[in-house]
Amino acid sequence: MEKEKQEIHHEDLALKTAAQYFGEELMPLMGISGTIALIAPTESVKLEARQMYQDFNYVMADNGWVHLEFESDSITLEDLRRFREYEAATSRAHKVAVTTCVICSSRVERLKTELAEGINVYRVRAIRMQDQDADRVFSQLKEKQERGEKLWKADLVPLLLTPLMSGRLSVEDRIVKSLKILQKEESAVTELEMEKMQAVLYTFADKFLNARELERVKEMIAMTRLGKMLVEDGFKQGVEQGIGQGMERGIALTKRILRLSASGCAPEQIARDCGIGLKEVNHILKEDDEL
Repeated sequence: MEKEKQEIHHEDLALKTAAQYFGEELMPLMGISGTIALIAPTESVKLEARQMYQDFNYVMADNGWVHLEFESDSITLEDLRRFREYEAATSRAHKVAVTTCVICSSRVERLKTELAEGINVYRVRAIRMQDQDADRVFSQLKEKQERGEKLWKADLVPLLLTPLMSGRLSVEDRIVKSLKILQKEESAVTELEMEKMQAVLYTFADKFLNARELERVKEMIAMTRLGKMLVEDGFKQGVEQGIGQGMERGIALTKRILRLSASGCAPEQIARDCGIGLKEVNHILKEDDEL
């Protein structure tokens, strides 16, 4: 259970990091127009207390919201109903107009973007980049590296979108290959920029890959700057949690000692019952007397 909680925390941290980079760098490259003002909440609570989690939400400069969803398979009618429900809940809660853009992996073949029910027609915008070739992106970078040329940020950013492009490599292999290139070219960007780039690729892996494929990517991520950041954050969270649990146990033990003392038990008996030394028992009882 604790491991599962930690993985959820790590995933949440990586997604938040990726959301910022999507808004700053990638949305314009995917043809999503407008200026982002800030990242918006992604959780809606309905009347029956059911929580709905969306992928990414952005508040735009015109006060409208852009909602990003990720699809690795075909967009179905059920998907459209789910997106429509998200939009309605968000629009009502925040009193804003919401536009949903569905980012599709290269594996998506059937794109259904309209849902007609009753007198209403609901639409989403499908985003995919099959007119661009991931193989070409990789080959161009390889050629520059072989010529001994330095790679810059502008060379690396297209790597982040290779999971959406056409190409011979699987989505899993594209993500792994992109992570390897980024790791080799860490000097091309700042540490923070590199963490954001790696977080974007992790997000695509989380959204597009199955459990076995995702495990391979996680092994790669563990060796990157992002992986180190997640480990450090997890360690900090674990220490804080450990301190909190220790304090709770200490308070419970003190209450038990005082309760046994009040019932007439001798300090020696209390020490045996609580499994601690007589010195600790006397110290707690003395502090209580002083209060």
